[in-house]
Amino acid sequence: MKIYRTTKGALAEENGRFHLVSTLDSSTDWDELICSSGLPACVRTAIDKADPTAFDHATVLSPAVSQEVWAAGVTYYRSRKARMEESKDAGGGDFYDRVYAAERPELFFKATGRRVVGPGKAVRIRSDARWSAPEPELTLFINPLGVIAGYTVGNDMSSRDIEGENPLYLPQAKVYDGSCALGPCILLADEPLKQPTIQLEIVRHGKKAFAGATTLGELKRDPKDLVKFLYRDNSFPHGAFLMTGTGIVPGDDFTLAPGDVIRIEIEGIGRLENYVG
Repeated sequence: MKIYRTTKGALAEENGRFHLVSTLDSSTDWDELICSSGLPACVRTAIDKADPTAFDHATVLSPAVSQEVWAAGVTYYRSRKARMEESKDAGGGDFYDRVYAAERPELFFKATGRRVVGPGKAVRIRSDARWSAPEPELTLFINPLGVIAGYTVGNDMSSRDIEGENPLYLPQAKVYDGSCALGPCILLADEPLKQPTIQLEIVRHGKKAFAGATTLGELKRDPKDLVKFLYRDNSFPHGAFLMTGTGIVPGDDFTLAPGDVIRIEIEGIGRLENYVG
């Protein structure tokens, strides 16, 4: 089952049919809905009893409202290699090799709900960056009790030259308006995903500029372990979203440009499409 936050309310999807779960009179309604322990039953009731309704992709909003978005780094071998390469001149390359093998993961704050954009909206590249790339990531939705309640698609926009100049510049490379996109839905699931395929495609002037793919099987960290570290000595009354890292990194000769279309698709969840504004 999937649940969407839209301008018309919360919609549930199963087998391509959509049903209204709630009209969402306020953003607080969405927060309460997705954090409720009774969410799966509520969605099931809507699917079983409510008449199907029309669905318009243009009405879909980001699933993040009051939730913080966090991210995990260096969780794939490909990201380890890329981070070491981009920071080698600054002397920080060894840090990423060490954290890749360490028990404690790299976790960093990514965005507030206000900074997150939904499907079809513009993501941004920093005005002071010369080398920018999207990072396609399986993203966990975690309820206030620290339980993974669902999954969505995430785009962790990154300024690779700023991050590579000095690892201490990571917050500036990662956190800015329009640096994070989530959507199109939350896949409700109480069991781990079965190593879905993650695909990235970047289109420029109507032509494919880059494409890559990986699987969740390449993820070095157990998502539950990432959650344990995130929730250790920390609380999230509205739940949280946690990006689990990327295994797809464009080559060093590629940088995003205004107008590029970024398509990220995760098997079983859906496609998140944005453009660079």
